[in-house]
Amino acid sequence: TMDSVIKDLRFRNIVYGIQMSVLQDHFMSDGIYCTDLVVARGKEPRHGTDAYIKYYFNTDVHAQPTLKDDGTVDYFHLNMINPCKKGQLLAEVIPEDEGEYGTTVQGVKIRPRQVKKAHLEFGHNIEISEDRRRLTSLVDGHVSLVEGKVFVSDVYEVENVDLSTGNIDFEGSVQVNGNVSSNFVIRAGSNVIISGVVEGAYIEAGGNIIIARGMNGMAKGTLKAGGNIVAKFLENATASAGGYVSTESILHSNVIAATEIQVTGKRGFITGGHVRAGQKIEVKTLGAMLGAPTVVEVGVDPEKKAEYMKMQKEVSEIVKNIRSLQPILANFAEKKSKGVRFTPDQINYIRNTAASMETLNKSLEEKNRHMQELQLEFNPQERAMVQVRGEVYPGTTIIIGDSSMQVKSTYHYCRFERIDGDVKSTPL
Repeated sequence: TMDSVIKDLRFRNIVYGIQMSVLQDHFMSDGIYCTDLVVARGKEPRHGTDAYIKYYFNTDVHAQPTLKDDGTVDYFHLNMINPCKKGQLLAEVIPEDEGEYGTTVQGVKIRPRQVKKAHLEFGHNIEISEDRRRLTSLVDGHVSLVEGKVFVSDVYEVENVDLSTGNIDFEGSVQVNGNVSSNFVIRAGSNVIISGVVEGAYIEAGGNIIIARGMNGMAKGTLKAGGNIVAKFLENATASAGGYVSTESILHSNVIAATEIQVTGKRGFITGGHVRAGQKIEVKTLGAMLGAPTVVEVGVDPEKKAEYMKMQKEVSEIVKNIRSLQPILANFAEKKSKGVRFTPDQINYIRNTAASMETLNKSLEEKNRHMQELQLEFNPQERAMVQVRGEVYPGTTIIIGDSSMQVKSTYHYCRFERIDGDVKSTPL
């Protein structure tokens, strides 16, 4: 009977989702035999969604200068800064959806997967709502996203950076309408925009560095950008960008970009120095007819490679220190085995030496492990290449990952890639 079935279900602790209509249909019919019936259904949990942050401004600025028909480059209309107005909504947290519990046919609750919460991080000139879900600007300025943190900054504007201004250290953006003289320093939390020429100065920006008329670094000028570097030319300078580098020419300079280096325009040459990019270098003319030593390198994150080289030196120094301490401890152990007695000062000295040895050994082990981790990342990135739209001259070295090629004859309109472990050229 239907009652006996219900009792049997309860006896088996099946108390949830009993399909009464199925049972009623079964017992009201002439009979159903040797047939499986679904008499109870549990409830699947409904999994929720993680919270996330919605930004109301462009968080991935990747503007590039416009190449004009005559081959020159327009460095003034880049649209690389996000302007914002006072009271403007900048970002908000879209809350997490916790989901819903499910239930087994025996009445046991089934927990949905755990969801992640999100919170807003921000700097000065920003107001957060009472529920801590919305950010609005307190000033007219420029908004940027740096490592997950929202910044709104005013622009510090000067005509020239020279004796009249001294060095500049500013949390927001810096705009120089003229030139930057040699030996001066500009540090900005956001962008640095210079309308004139930069001499042997040091410029550091959390965002982008834009130099409309280029940089003659006089072998001491340095550019360091968390974002991109855009300059008409780079000469006798050191430049490092967390994004890409775009310029018309690079002459006897050390240039590093995490992603790409584009040397285009009317001249578009790289001559002398060492130029490194994580993914791609695009250039019109590479090297020089007179054979100026020129090295271009792609395929490995330049910062990680520099970290690896630095760690190699540190490991070498640690090994040197360990070897200097080993004879002291060995001499002590030998004398102790012969029954020599030591003064309290000697014992204290040996204890300190042993502690130093232990610290050095731990540091050596840690650094070796970190070097091995870095080395695993030194495989060339897929499609890492050096692309040349003109000539490549002898005297140029092309490195892709851990493979290199010495250019011994002139190449034209080609692409250098790592093929079967070797650097080879293919036509464009």
